[in-house]
Amino acid sequence: MKKNVIVSLADANYYPLLEELISSIKSFKESEKVPICILDAGLTHDQKNKLLTKVDEIKSAEWDIEVPDFKVRGKEWLKSQVSRAFLPKYFPNYEKYLWIDCDAWVNDWQCVELYFQACNNGKLGITQTIGPGYKITSRVNWLFGKLAIIKSQNFKHAVKSNIGYEKARKLAFAPHINIGVFSLENNSPGWASWQKNLSQALKAGNIFGSEGLAINMSVYIDDLETEFLPLNCNWITSNLLPKYDEDNDTFVEPFLPNYKIGIMHLAAGIWKDGKDMRIDKSIKIEIDTLQDKKILKSLRYSN
Repeated sequence: MKKNVIVSLADANYYPLLEELISSIKSFKESEKVPICILDAGLTHDQKNKLLTKVDEIKSAEWDIEVPDFKVRGKEWLKSQVSRAFLPKYFPNYEKYLWIDCDAWVNDWQCVELYFQACNNGKLGITQTIGPGYKITSRVNWLFGKLAIIKSQNFKHAVKSNIGYEKARKLAFAPHINIGVFSLENNSPGWASWQKNLSQALKAGNIFGSEGLAINMSVYIDDLETEFLPLNCNWITSNLLPKYDEDNDTFVEPFLPNYKIGIMHLAAGIWKDGKDMRIDKSIKIEIDTLQDKKILKSLRYSN
């Protein structure tokens, strides 16, 4: 059995992002010892042929949990919401798995090493979407007195998925966990917990977001042992923009001590004039630098 593997998934539309993720990984000499495996959720024949020269394995993503046809017809990319909870089934010959969404890229190899270390002894390695600069983690509509309507992401998804108010309340103010980057060992109990919760969430809720809800249930309800990593290991740009260090030509956290961004994640997109940077690489936005300037910069990977 091989030791570590990095896994991602893409369809034809996100193939350019997947190429950038792979290029970012391979820009580090340490990556020579880490295989890359890809789940295909609608890649073209030509795209798969190109990938075969860059990665170790490509497998077709499946609906590993039965989902009604009307919910998924023509939406092969939604397989990412199910198949990533079954990575040992697709790629059984590895000890540790690091999943990275294809709209993310590696800026510092140290974060990759942290993820592989974090999942030792069956633990889940992952980040929470809370930290310095996050001004709102949950929204509440106050009615009168002590009565309010909770509008947290976890609570909303939990209620819609019909998992019961008792479980939903446990998730209501728990810091949301983003499943776009995570690590687990092959024999971790986390897989079974995640799959059980995912099956429950899919019965009534939307497919999109179901796997995120399920892993939040595993951590906060099933008490899956978890190693929480710092935010720079999964820097979600739509939550908080990074700064740029012109002297060292790299993205960094916007607050002191300005740690280097390890994995840049464009989840939910970066939008300008109605266009998403994930689709249009020419889009640039204004960001601050450590040198007290404002510059126009893309957050996509560039060699």
